[in-house]
Amino acid sequence: MKKILVSAILAGGAISMASAQSAVDAYTLNPTDLRGTARYMSMAGAFTALGGDLSTLTQNPAGIGVYRKSEVGITVDFNMTHSNVSTNVADFKDNNTHVYCNNFGYIGSINLGNNSTLRSFNWGASFNRVATFDRTFHIGEGSGANYVGPSINTSLSNYIASFTTAAPGVLNAYQDNYNPYIDSDADWLSILAYNSYIINPSNNDGYNGLWRDGQSTGDMGAWVRERGHIDEYNIDFGGNVLDVVYWGLGFGVTDLTYTQESDYDEKVYNGRVPNSNATSTVVGDSYFNLMNNKRVTGTGYNFKVGVIVKPINEVRIGVAIHTPTYYSLSQSFDASTNFDYSTGYDNMYEDTKPGYFDWRLRSPWRMMFGVAGVIGGRGIISVDYEHDAYDAMHISDRGIRYNYGPENKDIKDYFQGSNTIRIGAEYRLTPSFSVRAGYSYVASSVKSQAENGALEIYTSGTNPAYVFNKDTQYITLGLGYRFKSFYADAAYVYKNRKSTYHAFTDYLGVKAPSFDFNDINNNIVLSVGLKF
Repeated sequence: MKKILVSAILAGGAISMASAQSAVDAYTLNPTDLRGTARYMSMAGAFTALGGDLSTLTQNPAGIGVYRKSEVGITVDFNMTHSNVSTNVADFKDNNTHVYCNNFGYIGSINLGNNSTLRSFNWGASFNRVATFDRTFHIGEGSGANYVGPSINTSLSNYIASFTTAAPGVLNAYQDNYNPYIDSDADWLSILAYNSYIINPSNNDGYNGLWRDGQSTGDMGAWVRERGHIDEYNIDFGGNVLDVVYWGLGFGVTDLTYTQESDYDEKVYNGRVPNSNATSTVVGDSYFNLMNNKRVTGTGYNFKVGVIVKPINEVRIGVAIHTPTYYSLSQSFDASTNFDYSTGYDNMYEDTKPGYFDWRLRSPWRMMFGVAGVIGGRGIISVDYEHDAYDAMHISDRGIRYNYGPENKDIKDYFQGSNTIRIGAEYRLTPSFSVRAGYSYVASSVKSQAENGALEIYTSGTNPAYVFNKDTQYITLGLGYRFKSFYADAAYVYKNRKSTYHAFTDYLGVKAPSFDFNDINNNIVLSVGLKF
């Protein structure tokens, strides 16, 4: 028997649940990452005041003004990722290895002579992989009756029932040639849960979930795989004024691809399940699996402006400002469930039709400030500060169909500006060989009220789960080799990021299942190039 949920326009929180995009989507699509040439990464990206590197085309475009020669170079990155979830049940680990081309580019330089105020004029074009989304993590093992995972104190079904009940005018009906996912205004997750018997009508014209407070027990599991990248193509112009002021302007075009596959499983014992003919509920055991797929693609553009000042030969001061990236995006999603009940509904399946949405996203604007010192002509120490305005992100429609006012309010409620500190050092052992090291700390952009459950977190589509990243740290090391016009650099980058997975939002004082996990990335980066 298949049930169909027909609904009037949902009110309150259900509207946010039914929306095409959410503040969480905006956050997910704007990660911070340390990517570029091997020299840049080996010094933790502390190049705002230094310049003279292909990576500066995506950071401080004034760095192009430092060049006295033309350059061409390419960078390859070997990325080994490790995710670990530690619980009182077991440790759950995932490992992946990827190879990227982080960067390739060209910079041209025209020397105008020492008698000119503008000593040189430079231009450049580059490709940079500025961020990757690659991450896999899971918790729990098995499926169905033998499911083994952390214990839970409530069920996703009860959360779905709560916001479905909040929608007035909900009625159940059987109709031929009717697709509720397309032909009604009902929340898709409500429809999916109802057709899977995850929620069932109650006696008070509302809906009940599977969990009976104080009487049910259960466990849960989750698996998430994210893939994708943000690539940026840059064209920069800059120059050198009297060997004191270096300026630069940059224009970037970005290409974004993000995919997410996720499973959420629950086993509820002694719960509220449909009877054998689905006319009422009885006490029994249940298992269900909610599977979601999401894909986002699009392009964007941004502008950058920067300046580096060298008041004396031993000191450089740099400042750069990036406009937001203005994205035009297309998003698709679909979901399905597998479910079993002790009353006879065994190995059943329900799925949605694919949903498609076009939307616009304005990313955080960025500001960075750096100071670098040259020590004895052989050493460099550089320190950067960066602010990314996550609370200034903005969502809009690619038309006039929907005003994302609630979602943009959520952005300001959930997120705050993120601050980054980068410290890098380089020492030239010989005219040909250099050693480098660096450290970077990126503070969380999630407000404590959103992280600790004081706010209800709305997501989009049919996936109520979300991940909030906490602080991120980088430790970097590197080597450099120069011979005439040829150079080769190598870097090792250790990245440790702490995150929290939330199966769904805390609601009505009920704590939803969640767990902390660590992402550890080990990168081996190699760059080669020519200066001429």
